[in-house]
Amino acid sequence: MREYLLVFLVAAAATYLLTVIAREFALRTRAVAQVRDRDVHDEPIPYLGGIAMMGGLVAAYLVARELPFLSEDPYVFVQARAVILAGAVICAVGVLDDIFDLDALTKFGGQCLAAGILVWQGVQYTFFPQPSGGTLSLDLTQGGLLTVLVVVSTVNAVNFVDGLDGLAAGVVGMGALAWFAFCYVLTSRNDLSLATSGALLGAALAGVCAGFLVHNFHPARLFMGDSGSMLLGLVLAASTIALTGQLNADELTGVNGNLVLLPILLPLSILMIPLADMGLAIFRRTREGRSPFAPDKQHLHHRMLEFGHSHRRAVLVMWLWAGLIAWSIVLLSLFSGRTVWIGFGAMCVIAAFLTFLLPRVHKPSLVARDDPEGTVEQQQEEPLPGL
Repeated sequence: MREYLLVFLVAAAATYLLTVIAREFALRTRAVAQVRDRDVHDEPIPYLGGIAMMGGLVAAYLVARELPFLSEDPYVFVQARAVILAGAVICAVGVLDDIFDLDALTKFGGQCLAAGILVWQGVQYTFFPQPSGGTLSLDLTQGGLLTVLVVVSTVNAVNFVDGLDGLAAGVVGMGALAWFAFCYVLTSRNDLSLATSGALLGAALAGVCAGFLVHNFHPARLFMGDSGSMLLGLVLAASTIALTGQLNADELTGVNGNLVLLPILLPLSILMIPLADMGLAIFRRTREGRSPFAPDKQHLHHRMLEFGHSHRRAVLVMWLWAGLIAWSIVLLSLFSGRTVWIGFGAMCVIAAFLTFLLPRVHKPSLVARDDPEGTVEQQQEEPLPGL
């Protein structure tokens, strides 16, 4: 556990420091987010936060290779190296998009290329559950296609949700911590080596998100851009897929339900809100006769602001839902009993109250946008004379 903590801290510190360099590079290349009608920021903000994130992942990987416990199993770094390579490719595509504004088809091709690198390096699904029980082994083509589908879907889901300061980094960070906990507890219960690619990538990804959030939480000084959002989505999906290539599901115990579903269900559950937002956006745009990639201002985070939440509170509420779903899937797969379900129900009630009732309980007559320092006070309307 101490070595995983060190990996987390190295990734966080490297990302935090490299963010300053990434911001300067973005300003020099004019990779700056201009203010558009669908945006919620009111001044230009530099992009290219993905460069700092990529640096944080590489730093964590290099340090982990020198740690005695993690270096016991060389296969851990075979998979981690493949994820780093694919991440570098998709980050480069994102950097080009942040600077030159690539078209959607070119960006999609870059995403498929990065996912293909994972498959080429052996990071892919190898088996799938059968309805009658047991597992079905997948051939290279079937496993590769399923891997590309999950990776590209996760990449685009994170990209879709990246609409408020700190939202995407917080959502992915929650999911990465949940996945790390699952990997660590699962291997511990089965008396296996606690060094797994999934746990290593989960700890590093959570650290990257934590280090970047210092600069990205409202008011943001730097946006991750497509270079960051696509990188986070790829690493999150790859970290869950990597576990299936390292552990034999038929020989594992201590899991409620079928283990082989977890590497597919967990990234989907972690990104349930982003995926739902993406699906609604595609349906909404195609119904109106527009391209599914045509931007608008009707995403879930936009609706949270319209509902009465401030910028920061909208982000925190969406973090809460993302964390609730991700951790619930993990805890319900590892533990059983009434206490787990009662805790899950209580958290759902709290999350629903904070989402739907809190803006009405504390609803000012004038909803003001957070100022750069977050110090704008919202004044209650004074009653008219005689009322």
